[in-house]
Amino acid sequence: MSEQEMTIGFIGNPNCGKTTLFNALTGSNQYVGNWPGVTVEKKEGTARLGDRELTVVDLPGIYSLSPYSMEEIVARDFIIGEGPDAILNIVDATNLERNLYLTVQLLELERPLVLALNLWTRWSPGGIHRCGAPLPAAGRPRGPHHAKTGHGLDELLQVAHRQMHLGYTFEPDDLYDSFTHDIHHRMGELLHDYAYAAHLPAHWAAIKLLEGDKLVEEALHLPREVQEELQGIIAEYEGSSDLGDRETLIADSRYQYIERV
Repeated sequence: MSEQEMTIGFIGNPNCGKTTLFNALTGSNQYVGNWPGVTVEKKEGTARLGDRELTVVDLPGIYSLSPYSMEEIVARDFIIGEGPDAILNIVDATNLERNLYLTVQLLELERPLVLALNLWTRWSPGGIHRCGAPLPAAGRPRGPHHAKTGHGLDELLQVAHRQMHLGYTFEPDDLYDSFTHDIHHRMGELLHDYAYAAHLPAHWAAIKLLEGDKLVEEALHLPREVQEELQGIIAEYEGSSDLGDRETLIADSRYQYIERV
């Protein structure tokens, strides 16, 4: 790791301060183009950590990794296909609940992750208050920092570099309620080998299939008997609650985790 080029993928919600942070770290050492085959903007640059150069890729601003927009597909294809050494998830510290929904989905990808709480300021009658603190239990948190002032940016890169060596250090099953965990585990046992053959993270493939992700379903090339067994498990899941369909059930399970955080 120490002798090869290292890549960090920047990802976060729109207006979370991601691009400001990218510009602060890369300065003029960046270029802008389009991702191959699509009109989604691609920004890439280099940042320095001591005598090392790190490649930094600014991924599109998105709210989730569901395949409903080209931006979402580009972001997840980069993380899975390109395999960055670490993901830097920039979070607006003043709007945690909304921002952490993407964080939960990034944790499901089982990639080295640093959670960066962008230190925003807000006005109040008493003056400016700085918002942001490390979160417990959500990957490898690091905060606060401030993209506009440059506060904490060197430390942020150091933590990301360290996480590259540590690898993935979170137990993704902690993200779900006990029933969702059981359903997900049963599905994972059925499709593990197919996910491995398709070069997809097995945990992520199982949860996306449970959500009804057609792109993942097509990539797995599951035989009919496995598909039928999985559909039986999914039907059991959907029939377990009055909340509605499986996407709603998984979203509710994720938000239960976010509320605990």
